[in-house]
Amino acid sequence: MGQQKLSLFRLKTNRLLWLTAITVAAIVVYRYFQFAYGNNTLPYGFYVEKISKSGSSRFGAADLPFEPEIFNNVTIFNQANYTGERGPETIIRTRTSEKKDTISTPGFVSESEISSNKSSGFDESDERSSVDSFRLSGNESTAEKAKNLGLSSYNNTMCTNLTKEVDISSGSEHKLAAPTDFTSSISHSTEVSPNFTHPVLTNGPNETDSVNDERFKTSEDDVNIRGKNSSTTILAKENKDSDIPVPEVTSISEMNKLLLQNHASNRSMKPRWSSVVDQELLQARSEIENAPVVENVENLYAPLYRNVSTFKRSYELMEQTLKVYVYREGSKPIMHSPYLVGIYASEGWFMKLMEAHKRFVTKDPKKAHLFYLPFSSRMLEETLYVKNSPSFSNLIQYLHNYVDLISGKHPYWNRTGGADHFLVACHDWAPAETNYHLANCIRALCNADVKEGFVFGKDVSLPETNVYSGQNPTKRIGGQPASKRTTLAFFAGSMHGYVRPILMQHWENKDPDIKIFSKLPRSKANRNYVDYMRSSKYCICAKGYEVNSPRVVEAIFYECVPVIISDNFVPPFFEVLNWESFAVIISEKDIPNLKSILLSIPQSRYLQMQMMVKKVQHHFLWHKNPVKYDIFHMILHSIWYNRVFTARAS
Repeated sequence: MGQQKLSLFRLKTNRLLWLTAITVAAIVVYRYFQFAYGNNTLPYGFYVEKISKSGSSRFGAADLPFEPEIFNNVTIFNQANYTGERGPETIIRTRTSEKKDTISTPGFVSESEISSNKSSGFDESDERSSVDSFRLSGNESTAEKAKNLGLSSYNNTMCTNLTKEVDISSGSEHKLAAPTDFTSSISHSTEVSPNFTHPVLTNGPNETDSVNDERFKTSEDDVNIRGKNSSTTILAKENKDSDIPVPEVTSISEMNKLLLQNHASNRSMKPRWSSVVDQELLQARSEIENAPVVENVENLYAPLYRNVSTFKRSYELMEQTLKVYVYREGSKPIMHSPYLVGIYASEGWFMKLMEAHKRFVTKDPKKAHLFYLPFSSRMLEETLYVKNSPSFSNLIQYLHNYVDLISGKHPYWNRTGGADHFLVACHDWAPAETNYHLANCIRALCNADVKEGFVFGKDVSLPETNVYSGQNPTKRIGGQPASKRTTLAFFAGSMHGYVRPILMQHWENKDPDIKIFSKLPRSKANRNYVDYMRSSKYCICAKGYEVNSPRVVEAIFYECVPVIISDNFVPPFFEVLNWESFAVIISEKDIPNLKSILLSIPQSRYLQMQMMVKKVQHHFLWHKNPVKYDIFHMILHSIWYNRVFTARAS
């Protein structure tokens, strides 16, 4: 009996030892694979195979200066100005317009509707898109200001994959319960516009299924690719040690330094094969850098510019040399469908004039120095965005498919990784929509925010122009002479964002010299608003949800000195214009000192600035037939100028 108990005890002990050994071995194996691929937990013990650095992509990774990180076939570029280790944090504020919802034709707004919408002096309130987004990028001070003002509830969440995690504004007019699933698929949006054809060319893994699947992730040291079915070029890792640091609040002087440093560093991709256009661009750069000194130039008042000599020479070379190839691919209404009225009209007018231009457009892509992607960010939102959806991932996917379309059909995108391609987009979402597959392009953006990935020396700040008439875009410009401007400063607008409520708190009905309104009485053709701008010395251009505002150009239209209150906003045509010569730029923290700052400007200085506003005005005017130095040519010049200074020989 004792012998049987002893045998049973030994058997149980052996089993226990075996179980312990198996458990320990399993833990060791688990830890081994977990350590090899970071802190991510592997689902169901799947082994995640590293992508070989040599890869099987159709292109190698040699000579490429930087690489985006790949999540789920979405390319997040590590740009020179990006300061955080995490993805951009996004708040999407949902606002709808009853008037907008009654429009039967997508993207069409009548002039009478615009006049009605704008009669209270609101630029963004009625005509902005149904969703406004702004990135915090870890900016705690911004979030804290919004929290303290009680403007919205917020929850900073990481933007991962194509999904935008959001915090919905709790405003009284438009409430939306936060859904549990933030992913919006392209098939979902197709239901909204059943007659619209998406250029879907890829057959990659399903977005929703692969969001949390480790099989589609790579280790940090790998060379990443966009997807096995994508035609776009493989990109190499960026050397973060060479990144130029960007301050939390970037002043104009610091922006100047970043522009010069980024032009000097020249991080664009080396062309994969040689072309005569590369030599032409390098020759143009040499001539611009060694431009002969000029003093008196017709229509160019020297103090308005950083360097009038280099601008004059660069503009001349653009007229003599530049050729642009406009892609014909893509369907209306997103592609080739210019939107000509309202606050997003800049992108539409540029598209209309660019596609019809005979001097700059070439039908031979081999002769092109630049390639234009003719899409409308406004029509992208109008056509594909699902109302009240917290996600616009389908909009990003559309652009991804378009890049695959042109890169699969033409070789030119892959020659430079898109560095010689450009887009012009005025919608608030454009930085987020284009910061994936189009981030290597030259992006002309109205929402030119240093903290939203705007790259000095590559990207262009696009003027936001409020066009009231598609037939007469220069209607209602001009204002009172300086001697008859009796109001020191003026502002009227909706309480968007955190800056305007601070402005109201300190100055609404507080001082007879400063006219600050949250709402003006309605008037025909917005007469009250226009009259104030025409009769004020300084016009306050305070940011809303985003850094940009049409008030900057409106002030120039009405010959009122702009006072820009918008930290990290890159003013239009920053490569060329000396904004401090004709505008006042005030930090958001200095709003309480607004009057003392303006009164400290001597009358002689004010008169000079007001005169310069009138002289710079012609750079901001649209014409049905473009004229020299007008806004069309200035936008194109900024794109040309940045391409010249980022071009490389093969």
